[in-house]
Amino acid sequence: MHSSPLGSPPHVATGLDVRPFRALTYRHRDPEHLARVSSPAYDLVTPDGAERLAAADPHNIVRLILPGGTSGPGTAGATGPAAAGDVAARAAGTLHEWERSGVLVRDERPAMWRYEMRSADGEPTVGWLGGVAVGGRAVLPHEDTFPAAVEGRRALLAATATDLEPIVLAHDPEPEVAALTATAGGGPPDLEVVDGDGVAHRLWRVTDAEVLDRLRAALARTGAVIADGHHRFAAAQALHRTHATGDCRVLALLTPMGTGGLRVEPIHRVVPDLTLQDARDAAARGFTVTDLPVDPDPAAVAVAARPLLAGLDGGLLLTDGRRLLSLSDPTPAVRATVPAEAPPSWRHLDVVLATTGLVGGLWGRPDDPGSVLVAHDVAEAVRLAGARAGVAVLLRPPSPADVAAVARAGARMPRKSTLFVPKPRTGLVLRPHAD
Repeated sequence: MHSSPLGSPPHVATGLDVRPFRALTYRHRDPEHLARVSSPAYDLVTPDGAERLAAADPHNIVRLILPGGTSGPGTAGATGPAAAGDVAARAAGTLHEWERSGVLVRDERPAMWRYEMRSADGEPTVGWLGGVAVGGRAVLPHEDTFPAAVEGRRALLAATATDLEPIVLAHDPEPEVAALTATAGGGPPDLEVVDGDGVAHRLWRVTDAEVLDRLRAALARTGAVIADGHHRFAAAQALHRTHATGDCRVLALLTPMGTGGLRVEPIHRVVPDLTLQDARDAAARGFTVTDLPVDPDPAAVAVAARPLLAGLDGGLLLTDGRRLLSLSDPTPAVRATVPAEAPPSWRHLDVVLATTGLVGGLWGRPDDPGSVLVAHDVAEAVRLAGARAGVAVLLRPPSPADVAAVARAGARMPRKSTLFVPKPRTGLVLRPHAD
């Protein structure tokens, strides 16, 4: 599914509207405690991961963002609006109990938060947490969403009246934002934690009125693309259409495009209950299929696939966890599954070719969470293909420029097309909707 293809009008920033907010945070802020109670974003938490997080601490944030486990609101396992509402009500009860008992405490003064993420082998990614208005054209999506997931997140927002985790926006470069970011993190951070991937998260609460005024004015000269959180953004829009809350904002981490910003990685596809032979036979009607030499072991397949992906010049890789195939030279018939009137930025994406030409066109599978699973790295895709008696379609990442071009053309990538990294840690800063 994609939006009606449009031309590519010149991008004019309509102006981000960002405000400080009175945050809700854990009372105990030592790094060890924050490591126990925080979590990855809800859509990155596996069933096993949810159990580990819940067992790590009785107050782990996973009990709020996935109150029914990974079948909670906003997941493929939810069973409809009523079930999503019941699970969301459970999260709201837990949240209110944590506030009542002092597990979570509310700031007295509004602030924006300078947020730095630094991996051991990379440059830091630095941005700002603030409440961003969800109306207008300042924030542009680039991916499709799945209605059940949006409804689940909307139910959670409505029940808790709290943004439990931030979306991530990549905003236009702005010199004054960069200058304020550089000077705002001079002292010790207010919050600090290292996640399971070794990424250090450091946050500084900024309440200085002059700094905040300058920062808001500078961000108002920019527009942004959603890097992460399309379903949460759509849920916030839906909530504000149906509830007269007066709070038309969503918690967002604003990061710059380019230097100091995020990297883009691919999200791979896994089609369950499809043998490699059947997948190969159908793919051969639209691609040149080549067997690649590899040891018949999932770990060996994953290791071999990574450099092969990096060296691809078009085409796709296909595996069942034991064999590895290259799909190249798509036929005109396969190319024709990509609408000719769509913007060039959209037509040339690997994920579009995989979704429309291969999975939908040749395999006849709809692009929904029950028919096509997603995996956030090669090893996970290979493992999942084997576990689900299926095949994994391994993809190259789009560039940040590709993502921005698609958004500015008014088009949409297939759902779950991009993985922007590093990810903010969920549970460090929450945003209640009431002032």
